Amino acid sequence: MTKDMNNLVGAHHVTAITSYARKIFEFHTKVLGLHLIKKTVNQDDAHTYHLYFTDDMGTAGTDITFFDFPGIQKGQPGTNSISRTTFRVPNDASLEYWGKRLDDFNIDHEDVSEQFGAKMMKFRDFDDQQYAFVSDEHNAGVEGGTPWRGSDVPDEYAIVGLGPVYITVMNAQHMDVALTDLLGFTRKETEGDFTKYELNDGGHGAQVIIEHREDLPIAIQGYGSVHHAAFTTNNEESLRYWIDCIQKTGLSHSGFVDRFYFKSEYFRVTPGVLFEIATNGPGFLQDETYEESGIHLELPPFLEPYREEIEANLTPVNTGAEDGA
Repeated sequence: MTKDMNNLVGAHHVTAITSYARKIFEFHTKVLGLHLIKKTVNQDDAHTYHLYFTDDMGTAGTDITFFDFPGIQKGQPGTNSISRTTFRVPNDASLEYWGKRLDDFNIDHEDVSEQFGAKMMKFRDFDDQQYAFVSDEHNAGVEGGTPWRGSDVPDEYAIVGLGPVYITVMNAQHMDVALTDLLGFTRKETEGDFTKYELNDGGHGAQVIIEHREDLPIAIQGYGSVHHAAFTTNNEESLRYWIDCIQKTGLSHSGFVDRFYFKSEYFRVTPGVLFEIATNGPGFLQDETYEESGIHLELPPFLEPYREEIEANLTPVNTGAEDGA
């Protein structure tokens, strides 16, 4: 298999940390109009929920996920961190709609601004998690997903996927080498402290924006911060290609991990910044129907024997018609 066949496609998901699973469910479904397609647990810490919010069918590249680690401190922003998650919306008119919608929900947001030729609107949630809407008005490349049919957000304004991932770093040269020489990004352009990188002309769905800041304190991870960002590779064979590449660099990495819904490799590209490469499938609906997705607690097969113990250590979160977890 050649490297061209192994090229990373674009964003797969971003995983963040919340203080309150129920409130993050309400924020991302009722405010942002995303689909809770999977309610499960952190496979490495089964005392913690793992909630997956996506487009209608759980398409890779549309997915923001959350852990709710019990007792974790509030995150402190700073350098050496994944600092902002963005969502693609169809056009500039969408930003006007979202400004009014956020006002209706009393959610703090900034005025529309522009960076790298795209209009955007920054906002935050109840944990001070940093987000932005980014307009696809002049975007081309990786296609967006399909808006969730259960949302009251009109399709012409709805979120269609993840946009550029913002990362703030102290050592911009190290990150540049990791992105370009290792992962295959192309350095596109720089505006002030920000440099845009892109995979295979994939547009907003395949971009990372690096902010070079040596004047900020080192970020402290906690609720309200991002845990890691993941990029898509097509299948298990190409994932194993990337595992071999990463192993040769000497970076700290996980090796092959089977998450049941996809396969993964995790690696720390620089202090404070954890990346993942994840396969495009097999997907979220292999263990439940679309109609039941996100309602019941689902466990991968290797955790199913421990369901009773796991449920006993979780605070029930009602995400559907029935009570309980």
